[in-house]
Amino acid sequence: MDRRNSLKAIALGTIGGAVLLDACKTGDNKKDAATRLLADGFTLDRQPEEVEQYDKVVSATFFTQHEMETITILADIIIPKDEVSGSATDAKVPEFIEFIVKDMPSNQTPMRGGLRWLDLRATKLFGKSFKQCSEADRIKLVDEIAYPKKAKPEVAQGVAFFNLMRDLTATGFYTSKIGVADIGYMGNQPNQWNGVPDDVLKQYGVAYTEKENKECVKYS
Repeated sequence: MDRRNSLKAIALGTIGGAVLLDACKTGDNKKDAATRLLADGFTLDRQPEEVEQYDKVVSATFFTQHEMETITILADIIIPKDEVSGSATDAKVPEFIEFIVKDMPSNQTPMRGGLRWLDLRATKLFGKSFKQCSEADRIKLVDEIAYPKKAKPEVAQGVAFFNLMRDLTATGFYTSKIGVADIGYMGNQPNQWNGVPDDVLKQYGVAYTEKENKECVKYS
């Protein structure tokens, strides 16, 4: 499962799937997309419409360079590099966020508006944009909006933005190769099933038959 599918299945299930292209696409277009599916190796989990949607998303750029630099700084504040794993940037979280806001356009206004708010707040407090601030000043500003229960009403918009930024950063990181390794996820592993525990069998008043014990259940 790729990061896009992981995001929808694990973190943002309530948002809904990516927008499919209009049903009036011609048969030739769908056939071409299907041919590309086979050529690219996506034969099991990608429909032609998904390939077309992906091509549409990656063909455009949403964030400006200044916005991407700000996102990069914020992402690494949220998940910095440590002795266990790399940072959010190492896991390509900024690129992930760029993709998501195009694939899920409802995130565009909150993200762009939040980045604008962040620069305005930094200018008010320190006389420069957020990315131009010192590391210490950036942390001071982030501390204002990173803890909703402690935040002042005047920074409510910043709190909402930071909540979204934090959610996207965590989702992008923990659905990446670096993030999966960070939590020690090993995937499916072979094991030996020892049958339903005795206390559970007794709870429901059932038991294995002699045939099941011989043929189906293996005890270690």
